[in-house]
Amino acid sequence: MLVPSAAGTAAPNRYEATSETRGVRIVLIAIAVLFLALFLLLPLAAVFMEAFRGGIQAYFAAITEPDALAAIRLTLTVAAIAVPCNLIFGVAAAWAIAKFEFKGKSLLTTLIDLPFSVSPVISGLVYVLLFGAQGYFGPWLSAHGIQIAFAVPGIVLATIFVTFPFVARELIPLMQEQGTGDEEAALSLGANGWQTFLFVTLPNIKWALLYGVLLCNARAMGEFGAVAVISGKIRGLTNTMPLHVEILYNEYAFSAAFAVASLLALLALVTLAIKTFLEWRFADGIAAAGRSH
Repeated sequence: MLVPSAAGTAAPNRYEATSETRGVRIVLIAIAVLFLALFLLLPLAAVFMEAFRGGIQAYFAAITEPDALAAIRLTLTVAAIAVPCNLIFGVAAAWAIAKFEFKGKSLLTTLIDLPFSVSPVISGLVYVLLFGAQGYFGPWLSAHGIQIAFAVPGIVLATIFVTFPFVARELIPLMQEQGTGDEEAALSLGANGWQTFLFVTLPNIKWALLYGVLLCNARAMGEFGAVAVISGKIRGLTNTMPLHVEILYNEYAFSAAFAVASLLALLALVTLAIKTFLEWRFADGIAAAGRSH
C-alpha cells in the first residue's frame, strides 16, 4: 500500500524490521542490561572497591612498589612489541588472502584461526619445548648465551602467538567485501604497488585496522595462560601485571592484588574510551566509508 509523501508523491509504507510488541522489546533490553550489570559492571566495580578498601595511600603504595612497577613496565613493553608485529602480519595476511589467489590460501586462513582453538597454556608449553633448556633449540641457545624461555623474548613470542589473529580477522572480511576494483583502478592510472596500498587500500581499511589493533593491545596486556608458562614467574623480572596479581592474591595481599588488577582494568577502559572517542569524532567518515562499500 502506498501513502502520500511530503513531496506529494506516493511512497511505500515503512515497516519495522521486527514485529515484536513493545513489551517483548522491553523484556529483551532488560535482560541484556541485567546480564551486562551482573557479569561486567558489578565485577568491575567490585575490583575498584576492593582496590581502594585500604585507602588512597595503600593503593598507591601497592602500584608503586618495585615489583609492581617492574610488572607494569614489562606489560607495556611486551604490548609495544607484540602489537606492531601483529599489525604488520595482519595487514599482510589480510591483503594476501583478500586480494590474491594462490595455493595454500585456505591453509593460511585456517592457521590464522589456530590461536582461537588452542589453549594459551598449550602455546606456552610449545615455546618451552622449543626454547627451554631441554628443548629442541635449548642447548644451542645456551651455548651461545641466548635465553628465550623464562625471559622477556619468550614472553613476547607467546604474546604474539595468542594475539596475532585479531588484526587479520578484523581486516579479512572487510577487504574481501571491498574486492579489488579500487586497486585495479589505481594501477590502471599508473600507481605502483606501494602507492596503491598507501593511498587506496589503507584508507579503506583504517577503521577495521584500528579496531583490530585495540583488541590486540587489550589481549596482549591481559594475557595470562601462555605467559604464565613461558615466563617462569620470576618476581621483578618476568612477571607481567596479570601474573603479579596472581602472586599477590596467593600471598593473601588482597588489597595490593586488587590495586594492580584495577590498574590493568583501567588500561582496558582507557583503550575502550579511545575507541569510543574516535568513533564519535570521525563518525561521518566511518558512515561515508560504510556507504561507499
